Amino acid sequence: MYFRYDEKETEYLKSKCKKLAFVIDKVGHIERQVDKDLFSAVVHHIVGQQISTKAQETIWKRIEDGLGVVNADTILKAGIKKLQSFGITFKKAEYITDFANKIKNGEFDLEAIWQKTDEEVIKELSALKGIGVWTAEMLLLFCMERKNVFSYDDLAIQRGIRMVYHHKKITKPLFEKYRKRFSPYCSVASLYFWAVAGGLIEGMKDYSPQKK
Repeated sequence: MYFRYDEKETEYLKSKCKKLAFVIDKVGHIERQVDKDLFSAVVHHIVGQQISTKAQETIWKRIEDGLGVVNADTILKAGIKKLQSFGITFKKAEYITDFANKIKNGEFDLEAIWQKTDEEVIKELSALKGIGVWTAEMLLLFCMERKNVFSYDDLAIQRGIRMVYHHKKITKPLFEKYRKRFSPYCSVASLYFWAVAGGLIEGMKDYSPQKK
């Protein structure tokens, strides 16, 4: 399953900015996978912290193969030592187990969170061990499919903005100017800035001063 958006969102963004309109037309429709299971998405994001995408994929496959289904019951049954055997650190295994315990004892309500605002979701998710604001924002976008996520802490989005608009530096006030411009479809704008940052449009460069 991919993040759902269509011409309604892209036409709105194009009407707000000619430079982003060029990017949208050049790149076309972007397919980014989403995981609608919030529990496994949280675990997946904890697993992937500070490791490469390839390493994350390898470890995640071991977890899925080893547990069958990734949920609170299978996590708690496995225990920290078995989780570590899949290739994750003790600290990550501890975070994941703590999350599973919170689900089991009702401290964290997986169903209720879907009804909350973006700000409330970020507050609740980032209160979990091992989940910061950036991770909470990524869960909002790539699990809950919220349409207005624009993460200042995401370095690739900042890079994409620098490349499209020829900025040397993205300050918080400047970032907020773009958030206001692209709202309520910042998530879709984010997809295109990631694409630009990844080098999808030939000739676009990063205008950030190079460190010597």
